[in-house]
Amino acid sequence: QVQLVESGGGLVQPGGSLRLSCAASGSILSINAMGWYRQAPGKERELVATITSGSRTNYADSVKGRFTISRDNDKNTVYLQMNSLKPEDTAVYYCNAKDVRLSWGYLVFERWGQGTLVTVSS
Repeated sequence: QVQLVESGGGLVQPGGSLRLSCAASGSILSINAMGWYRQAPGKERELVATITSGSRTNYADSVKGRFTISRDNDKNTVYLQMNSLKPEDTAVYYCNAKDVRLSWGYLVFERWGQGTLVTVSS
């Protein structure tokens, strides 16, 4: 079927940078939208950034100007460049894909990755 695998999480000091990657695998013809969400302890999962196949982007107000989302449609991969990281950015970051068209006429409406932990601390 479809699998999303995240990478790039880790420990970074405040003000530092980190780049997350998420690769989708399977018999994929296209993915309408991909994005990143995060969940901190005791909080609900929230949107970080999304990007469509046409490269239209959307960011949460809390990360605007600091994070940049991008994607490679040929590789079915989405990236999140995180700069000027703050302790408040500490969370598990999840990759998301919506409306994944597969071979044999299949359509997967939504798929989540397992998550990668980002810890911002001095």
